[in-house]
Parts: sequence; structure tokens; C-alpha cells
Amino acid sequence: MGLAPSLATPFDPQSPQARAIAGLFTQTLVVCAVIGAIVAGLVAYCLVRFREGRSKGEPVQIEGHTRLEIAWTAVPFVIVVGLLVLTVGAVRASDPPVTGAPDIVVTAHQWWWEARYASGAVAANEIHVPTRRSLLVRVESADVIHDFWVPQLARKIDAIPGHPVFVSMSADEPGRYPGACAEFCGAEHAWMRLIVVAEPEAEFAAWEARQREPAPEPTPGPVARGVVVYDTKPCAECHAIGGHGPQPRIGPDLTHIAGRATLGAGVLRNSPADLTHWLRDPQGIKPDSHMPDMQLNDAEIDDLVAYLETLR
Repeated sequence: MGLAPSLATPFDPQSPQARAIAGLFTQTLVVCAVIGAIVAGLVAYCLVRFREGRSKGEPVQIEGHTRLEIAWTAVPFVIVVGLLVLTVGAVRASDPPVTGAPDIVVTAHQWWWEARYASGAVAANEIHVPTRRSLLVRVESADVIHDFWVPQLARKIDAIPGHPVFVSMSADEPGRYPGACAEFCGAEHAWMRLIVVAEPEAEFAAWEARQREPAPEPTPGPVARGVVVYDTKPCAECHAIGGHGPQPRIGPDLTHIAGRATLGAGVLRNSPADLTHWLRDPQGIKPDSHMPDMQLNDAEIDDLVAYLETLR
């Protein structure tokens, strides 16, 4: 368990939006460090200069110093104004004006992520994007307040029920960029991870085309028996498989589940062995999640895994 990539540091920005935020943090940190050093130096000077024993009696008391008072009022004012200017610039760079329809709609659920593309592609917990292209992402929630955060690519933004919001996201280079929900949202908040997969335009287009394809026809044997298990057990009441049966949106879309890196929003790697483990004891792996124990026997689990492994 716990095999999803760890949350990446915001100090390794891989997009213009993330660089703007990281740059503002660094600039503010430098300003605060200089102020802290000056204050610490003055305190040290006073401890030495006015320590007991240097002179008899109390030091001379000074009341009022016009130039000093002007300085300690004007200098902080200038610093605050400077930080305000830097902040406005960073906000403009990290959160440009919203124009046009969203490229991706990301919906936060307890406790997983759904991504629906303007092209009709659907993904769960794994968002693919083309490199060097700015995308407009609409973020919304299906239940409680969540927070969408991919530190290396985009700013944090709350997902609030009934109040869709927008964020710009892009990636400079191909790679896998981890993200997470950054707002406590219930028992399994810690396992509400996601991965943004940035890839060259041609690879992204090929992935997007595959995601629009329906599930393949089952072959005889375990795969066909797995379809029967899927149809007769509660699976089809919550999950959708493109081109097969009803299309509910309670749980993650399973049309291409075998092509994803993780299960349970990051709690397990996506392998036949871990998928078997997940189907046998979902509540033991991710307590309080909405995935029920379907009381499947070993043969049914084996057949269902055989079927799900064909969904790539």
C-alpha cells in the first residue's frame, strides 16, 4: 500500500504558472531573510552595547527620534508595496483570465478524481496533457469541498460543490507529475492522489483517441465469464464501461482501467495481483471508501480480473 509517487516539491516548477508561484515564494523568502538578519543583528548589537557593567546606572533614556520614526515607517511601507507588486505579477502569470470552453473538466469525488476531456475522453486519477500547451481546467466537486493541487504544474484551487472554478495548467517537459487533494475531505483524504502525465503532442493525441474507443469485445473463457460477473454483481451499478451496459458515474470509469498506473487513487499499483487484492478486500485496503466488499469467491475474482485486464 502507499505506492503512488510522493507529492512533488513546489520548488521544482515545470510550467510558467508554477514558476510564477515558486518565484514569488523565493523573492518573499529572501526579503524576510534580510529583514530577519537585520533585526537579529540589531538585537545582538544592543545586547553587547548596552549590557550590564558597561556603564553605571541606567542608560540615557531617549524619547522621540523623528528621523528614526520616519525610517521605520517608510521602509516597511516600501517593502510591503514591493511585495504587493511582485504578488500581482505572480497572480497574473499563474492565474490568467478565463477564456473559452474548458479543455478538461476535473471532478473531485470522495476519494478519487474524474477527468472528462472536451473530445469525449474520460480518465480517472490519471490526467494526460500535451506538453507546451496551456490548458483550461474546470474544477468542480461532486460531494464535499476538495482542493486540486499539482505543485509542479498549477496553483492550488478549491473544488466547491455547486461552484465550478477554473485553473490554467501546462507542462514544459514530458513526465509524470504527482498531485493530491489539499483540503481535508474525510476519512480517505490522504489517499486521494492523482498523476498528471505530460507527453508530446503526438503521444497525447494517440492516448486521447484510445480513451474514446469503447471496450473490446470479450473473448470466450475467463474474460467472458468476467463480463457475467461484472453484469450480475453490483459493479455495473457504480462503474461505467464504454460500449457496455449502463453508464453510471458513481465510481471511476473502467473502460481503460488496465492502462492506468494505480488503483484506489494511488493506494495500490495497478497490477493483476493488486487488482485481485483490491476486489477481495477493498475496505481492508481503503477503509470507509465507497467501494463495497462484493463477497466474490476466488473464481469470480479471477474471471473479473481477467476481464478488467483486457480494458486498456
